[in-house]
Amino acid sequence: MGGRRLSTFILLTITGFGLGALYFLVASGLSLIYGLMGVLNFAHGAFLTVGAYAMWFTESKLGGVDPVLLRFLISALVGLLVGAIVGAIVEAALIRPLYNRHIEQVLVTVGLALALTALVQAIWGQDSRNLAFPIWLQRTTTVFGASIPNDRWIEIMAAVAVLVGLELFLRRTRYGLIIRAGVENRSMVTALGIDVRRAFTLVFAIGGVAAALAGVLYGVYRGSVDPSQGTSVLIFAFIVVVIGGLGSLRGTALAAVAVGLVQQYTNYYASSGLGDLSVVLLLGIVLLVRPRGLTGSFA
Repeated sequence: MGGRRLSTFILLTITGFGLGALYFLVASGLSLIYGLMGVLNFAHGAFLTVGAYAMWFTESKLGGVDPVLLRFLISALVGLLVGAIVGAIVEAALIRPLYNRHIEQVLVTVGLALALTALVQAIWGQDSRNLAFPIWLQRTTTVFGASIPNDRWIEIMAAVAVLVGLELFLRRTRYGLIIRAGVENRSMVTALGIDVRRAFTLVFAIGGVAAALAGVLYGVYRGSVDPSQGTSVLIFAFIVVVIGGLGSLRGTALAAVAVGLVQQYTNYYASSGLGDLSVVLLLGIVLLVRPRGLTGSFA
């Protein structure tokens, strides 16, 4: 009995980390864009959906490509590329004229989210689409008696890689320094002959890639893609960003893990329908104790 309880706890914990990793991948783009540019992008969930469908569509057209792993990797890369392109286009065409106009930003990004979701539904319908992915991802690995789905390890490793990569990009690269300097004093950086607009477009493109990666992995997590998945994940991503502290990557990572674990533990040990409620309660407690979230911002 004790061994079964331990294996169940391990399964819930690693699954919670995997779910938290998915939340982080979406929330990291939100936190990055808001922390560096002050833009609340309500269309971010649509980036996830578009990336996931781009992967599915590419995979469906590569049916003759073997092995399945190669087909999956090509499709995933196409999904990430589409996410980056959509993010860059949104910033250049819609967000750039609206900096420091927050109400208009909200209206535009909410409208864009609805429009992109409706477009996906109009083209491919409302039904979910099954994904084909490598057999290894469908198998499990036994850890102290717990059978852990292999895709959870991929989700966790991807989230860690994104966190480390973003931290290094912002603090160790030329473009990262330009972006941070442009946030502090845009006119000064522009006077030095540096095109800050291009750097800000890059931030949105990176956010699009992170969201598309979440879409790809969430499709593997569920075994399918559907038009509403971006909206459902975006809700929890916003909660993660607020709990972690607006504009803090590390805080977002901590909050994503906390939300994933709380959701999994509550669904199993309390009731299957209470996981979402427990996350909202966690949000309320954090805001009461630490109104600014767990940590600070990029600036």
